[in-house]
Amino acid sequence: MRAIAVLALLGWAQTMAAQPDRARGLLEELSNAFGPPGYEGPVRAIMRRELTPLADRMETDGLGSLVAVLGKNAGAPRVMLDAHLDEVGLMVKYVTEQGFVKIETLGGWLDQGLIDQRFLIHTRKGDVLGVSGLKTPHVMSPEERTRAVPRQNIFLDVGAADRNDAEERLGIRPGDPVAPESRFAVMNGGALYVGKAWDDRAGLAVLVEVMRRLRQSPPPAMVYAVSTVQEEIGLRGAHTSAYLVKPDIGLSIESGIAGDYPGISADQAQERLGKGPGIFLHDNSMLPNLKLRDFIAGVAKEKGIPVQYEVLSGASEDGAEMQRSYAGIPSINLTVPVRYLHNHNGVISRQDFDRTVELVTEVVRRLDGAAIARLKSFE
Repeated sequence: MRAIAVLALLGWAQTMAAQPDRARGLLEELSNAFGPPGYEGPVRAIMRRELTPLADRMETDGLGSLVAVLGKNAGAPRVMLDAHLDEVGLMVKYVTEQGFVKIETLGGWLDQGLIDQRFLIHTRKGDVLGVSGLKTPHVMSPEERTRAVPRQNIFLDVGAADRNDAEERLGIRPGDPVAPESRFAVMNGGALYVGKAWDDRAGLAVLVEVMRRLRQSPPPAMVYAVSTVQEEIGLRGAHTSAYLVKPDIGLSIESGIAGDYPGISADQAQERLGKGPGIFLHDNSMLPNLKLRDFIAGVAKEKGIPVQYEVLSGASEDGAEMQRSYAGIPSINLTVPVRYLHNHNGVISRQDFDRTVELVTEVVRRLDGAAIARLKSFE
């Protein structure tokens, strides 16, 4: 009997090893998806597909943020989970007579992150590949070789013969959206994933996996899992969706800023890959509710989940819009740490992702009416 049990266990392990990694596949699909601010349709379609079987109902707000609702008790408190659909991208400004595409940035790019990279332009005739050209060093002056190319001088080369060729054959028009062309990969067989748009596709994947767990064991509160639009250009989707949801508590699931590589110091960013979820304590837009901070830290300690704290002088996240809606909502930003944000290639740890899913799930399960009343009380 023991031999049979051992064989059965080995068979189960082999079966599990052969099964596809659902979360990894979702992270890959979300990272590769096209979705600059205002053009989030492909990412929204993925989230709608994933969340529909996990929610009791689905709706969108007037800007296009997707709201998945779990729970049917209209009198229960409302917990809003938030992650944003959009990534930093570009927009076509105009096409030159020679057929080169001039661009407008959408979101917080550094000029040096734009140059000599591949981009995709979504046009009425399909996707067009473009490259942001960089002058060869053979013809640069010594001063040019050490100076970043300013964004107003950057263009996309789409291989067009002239303006008419770019507009008529390729279908490029002013206003067409542009996103980085960079594909997901597992880094050298390890537990780190490289890809574009982890801000905030990592948060979206957390949202799906949390809802999957909550569906199996519903929490006491109504849960509103919101995939917001246009975060990168002013937290716009979180503003409108907060007024649609009317939450009692807001949890924004974001990308954190890892500071564990050469050239960055702990004074600039404190998160590190592999050390667990991050909790934002300060950024340009908000200070979190301190009771909510302590509540989350207590849950993390109870479950043995390591957490990190982040104090930034820059950045803004959707939690700020939830926090200042109506008479004020206790809110906080929780993060999956990311290296090299707002560039073509970012790096995350799968361990951090899994721990963030666990932490958010356990926090939501404990947010009953009494707990929320304590978090909202200042007496």
